[in-house]
Amino acid sequence: MKRILLIGKRGFLGNYLNKYLSKKFQIKFISFKEIRNLKKTIINYDYIINTSINKNYINKKYHKNFDNDSQISNFLNPKKNTLIFFSSRKVYKSKENIKENSKLKPLSNYSKNKLITENFLKKKLKSNLLILRISNIIGFKKKQKNLHSTFVDMFYEKAKKGFIYDNGKKFKDFLSIKKFSQILEMIIRKDLRGIYNVSIGKKIYLSEIIDWLNRYNKKPMKVIRYKSSRNQNFYLNNKKLMSRIKIKNELSELKKECLILSKKLFN
Repeated sequence: MKRILLIGKRGFLGNYLNKYLSKKFQIKFISFKEIRNLKKTIINYDYIINTSINKNYINKKYHKNFDNDSQISNFLNPKKNTLIFFSSRKVYKSKENIKENSKLKPLSNYSKNKLITENFLKKKLKSNLLILRISNIIGFKKKQKNLHSTFVDMFYEKAKKGFIYDNGKKFKDFLSIKKFSQILEMIIRKDLRGIYNVSIGKKIYLSEIIDWLNRYNKKPMKVIRYKSSRNQNFYLNNKKLMSRIKIKNELSELKKECLILSKKLFN
């Protein structure tokens, strides 16, 4: 059985992955600060997955002290350990059908920092590195700390105040946390390396997903037109990954998870 070191006890993503993957693999779940205690035994793990993040990595220009993944790499043996790095779709220029070799154009400090980390890890770890450029993940948060404001966070914040946005024909690419976990499981089983887009691989119109998320909200909503200064429409091409792991990744599954989430948010 593959042994996995999962880092990031305080966040939504780490906690969900621990719950899911611990049923499939041998998991040790730690905080970022605890990794120093495993300096001598980290070589025993097949995969290292980091979900922790420094808030300065999100908001400020790159500095190695803000980069948890590069610091973690200092403890790894590139011949024994494989690091799975969670990158972002934001490293790309926003457009339709984005492939892994599409133009890179990070605009925010966060996306620029992700790309810097990608390049650093490729040089340091070489073939024992898996980079996942991940789309918007949707899921229910309990009380875990989260430094990012996700699409669901922003939707729920506005819905509690009694309004939602009319996003017109704007679209993005989404993935439920359940499907992301299933995909990650298969990635590990297939021993993949390299760079992959992780997404549903389809246009998801924001008006449609908001309708699903708002389905069980009984409060009357005021609809406000949303204006954006730049084109943020995008969806990732996921064919490279799906051809290797061969699992279903359907729009109907995403809708079902959004309706389940709606019940949790509003009941």
